[in-house]
Amino acid sequence: MGSLRAAIERQTAHALACGALHPIETAHTFIDDGGVRFAVRVAENLARKEAARLTPHTRPPRDPFLPYERDLFVADLSPTHVALLNKFNVIDQHLLIVTRSYEPQEALLDAADFSALLAAMREIDGLGFYNGGAAAGASQAHKHLQMVPLPLGGEVPAATGDEANHAPVEALFRDAQAAQGAHPIAIVPGLRFRHAFARFDPGLRSATPDDAARVALGCYRALLDAVDVPSVHAGGVAYQGAPYNLLVTRRWMLAVPRSAECVEGISVNSLGFAGSFFVRNAAQLQTLAQLGPMNALGRVGVRR
Repeated sequence: MGSLRAAIERQTAHALACGALHPIETAHTFIDDGGVRFAVRVAENLARKEAARLTPHTRPPRDPFLPYERDLFVADLSPTHVALLNKFNVIDQHLLIVTRSYEPQEALLDAADFSALLAAMREIDGLGFYNGGAAAGASQAHKHLQMVPLPLGGEVPAATGDEANHAPVEALFRDAQAAQGAHPIAIVPGLRFRHAFARFDPGLRSATPDDAARVALGCYRALLDAVDVPSVHAGGVAYQGAPYNLLVTRRWMLAVPRSAECVEGISVNSLGFAGSFFVRNAAQLQTLAQLGPMNALGRVGVRR
């Protein structure tokens, strides 16, 4: 650690040169809805990812992280986690934060997960996120968090100062009202689905890594309690009792329980709740514009 951004840039150049990294080219547009300027990326060529997805399997699909592709390896984040490039990335410098040994994606996050995520966030002001289960947009069964650099909205006009580091949904956060408590949980009035929001400071510059991870873990568990995502224990492992998305920055956390993975054929993962959509073609873009991004999020979330 200490030069994570340089390692990402170096490994990206290598992975592109050797053919291990397959960025999905997109056109970028915006849809204004509900007080949020949603960033929408429209795929221009999905041929390689589609070919990989549709290739007939004569045996069960293997875990792509055991072993992981060495050409996608970025850094050792901790004794328990590594950072890898996302092979089919839509956003540049998209990191996967993966457990070294197999753990299920439906297991609850623990202190080791947050320690690894915060190690990356110490160096890069990014958006960390977790897709808790297939209904929340997870495409792999092996536990992995993800992180993309901020700003998330791309070339948003007139983004200056701190605004340049915000996700689009943060335009609504100023109206959040928190109750009192160790981890004050708030509801954001403009969000039309069940959620729980908290401002928090993990103390990345002052706290020890273990202390920062404990602060983040406590906030996370309080958010899950607030949105009624229970823990279910089996075989000594704590699992989620319902699918959910988690978004984490240096300044706040947001948890959203899920009822469906897609709306009108448009897949939605954690990034949708941050204000960023990915659509596969112009027809899906038109569908999203007609439906409205905020309404789309309400359809895949849980009614408030």
